[in-house]
Amino acid sequence: MPLALAVIFPIIASYLLSSTLVPVLTVWVVRAHRKEEIETATRTRTAFEHFQAAYGWFVRGMVTLRWLVVPVYLIAAALVVWSIGSRLGVEIFPKTDAGQLALRLRAPVGTKVENTEALALKVLDLIKREAGPENVALTMGLVGVHAANYPVNLIHLWNGGPEEGWLAVQLKHGCGIKVELFKERLRAVFAAELPEVRFSFEPSDIVNRVMSFGSSTPVEVAVSGPNLAVNKEHADKLYAKLKQIPALRDVQFAQSLDYPTVDINVNRERAGLLGVKVSDVTRSLVAATTSSRFTVANFWSDPVSGVSYNLQVQIPQSKTTSLEDLRNVPISSANGKSVLLRNIAGVAPGAAVGTYERYNMARVVSITANIHGASLGEVAKQIAKAIAGVGAPPPKTNVAVRGQTVPLNDLLTGFQNGFIISVVVIFLLLGANFQSLRLSLVVVSTVPAVIAGVVLALWLTGTTLNIQSAMGAITAIGVAVANSILLVTFAERARVGQASSLSHPGSETGKKTVPLSAADAAADGAQSRLRPILMTTCAMIAGMMPLALGLGEGGDQTAPLGRAVIGGLALATLATLFVLPPVFAIVRHRSSTKSRSLDPDDPLSGHFVSTVGHD
Repeated sequence: MPLALAVIFPIIASYLLSSTLVPVLTVWVVRAHRKEEIETATRTRTAFEHFQAAYGWFVRGMVTLRWLVVPVYLIAAALVVWSIGSRLGVEIFPKTDAGQLALRLRAPVGTKVENTEALALKVLDLIKREAGPENVALTMGLVGVHAANYPVNLIHLWNGGPEEGWLAVQLKHGCGIKVELFKERLRAVFAAELPEVRFSFEPSDIVNRVMSFGSSTPVEVAVSGPNLAVNKEHADKLYAKLKQIPALRDVQFAQSLDYPTVDINVNRERAGLLGVKVSDVTRSLVAATTSSRFTVANFWSDPVSGVSYNLQVQIPQSKTTSLEDLRNVPISSANGKSVLLRNIAGVAPGAAVGTYERYNMARVVSITANIHGASLGEVAKQIAKAIAGVGAPPPKTNVAVRGQTVPLNDLLTGFQNGFIISVVVIFLLLGANFQSLRLSLVVVSTVPAVIAGVVLALWLTGTTLNIQSAMGAITAIGVAVANSILLVTFAERARVGQASSLSHPGSETGKKTVPLSAADAAADGAQSRLRPILMTTCAMIAGMMPLALGLGEGGDQTAPLGRAVIGGLALATLATLFVLPPVFAIVRHRSSTKSRSLDPDDPLSGHFVSTVGHD
């Protein structure tokens, strides 16, 4: 919205100035030159007038070959859009290099938090070594999760277990390091020096974080259903397919599904003979493995200050370092004696799901990935093909693509609909203005040139199709249509004999002159409006040039808009000057000089009622 207002308000302001201030200044400045021109019967033709005369001669030849020019123009525009448009990358916002990177590391499942911390420090050392310590401005990290005895919900943390860590790095401004290339180099370094650790780069800027809609990476394929084992089986097939896509990086499962556990199987018969209940075993194991706060809420109030403290019983983690230590945990019995756990239960290692994630109450197994060397639109097509190649999911199992793919599809749909609606609205407004749908068709005939120019400009500059370039395309259509209206208006007036013309220097605007044929009127209107059309185009291109170059801080974000406007307007201007006159000659070849307007005050209307001689 702010960008749209920034575009609309200057247009309104310039229109108000051009309709008030410009006419006044024109009267003051042109008056003396006009008086001198009238006093002198002859004057020397300027260089532009020679160019204008040459253009008029050339455009008359184009009008003569109109049945060849128009089909060639339409076929050429269609070929450019079809052949080059399919090669354009598609994404939501232009990529920008802010000198930031965010990294998630996953050590082997079950790694202690202190070991994960050591890995995180080593990773930071590797990043500083590759980037140069002098180029790293700031680092930040969050390693593991808090201990179970802290009453804080793990949902408020960014990690799923003690083996995970999240790191953020800010490079110094002007260090010359390209972040995307730097990430690719780090992937190779990590694979060589820390092969047991999984790494995944995550969005570091606010735009990509928001556009990912909760996903940790731009690409996420989620398999959901009531049976987690079935979900995992189908996700394994998708994982193998996604690994084959060359542009995907850091392909991995987001959840830990094989977290190490300790399975304790209580022999109830033996426990009963020793006077031990299962609740006694549970109570003792809770204190040995986590804390009694999960089973017994106990508060002590300080009699002096009145402050309540949470009392919890737990065995220090340093006292339980092996399965043997756990087997020797004493279990209280009903007769007051203690029994070792090994005497009443079997203790063995096992595995369980480390993190349960649900979407609409269904358990989810997610595959996340990053993109390198390709646009989001290209990768989205390859992912859809890979999902289709795996086959239909099992019953009650759903496969959904998340991340930035969903808003990208919404953006493309909205852009296509908005583009079509804008052209249709312009066509209808022109029909109301000209009182002729044929003239409206002539004006919008430059739209194919705008689309072809935008596609060509984006392709030559290596720019993707995104929200900025889409806005630039719509802006280019507006300016191109304005130029076309100018030419068509004067050509139509010349055709019906109500306009000033270069072939009739003595005529004045609004004065009845000799009507011209459609071909002559098209050439006459193009030749007479050559200067304002070129001035409008050159002024717009010059204004967009700094934007298209992308200079300055954050210039990469707005450069596609300027490039789209310049490319679309440049090709549309050529179409306006050389193709629009032949189109006008074809459409208005058999038209009458009378307007189809029903306005009785319109002199060109067949319903015109003259008031001359009437009181």
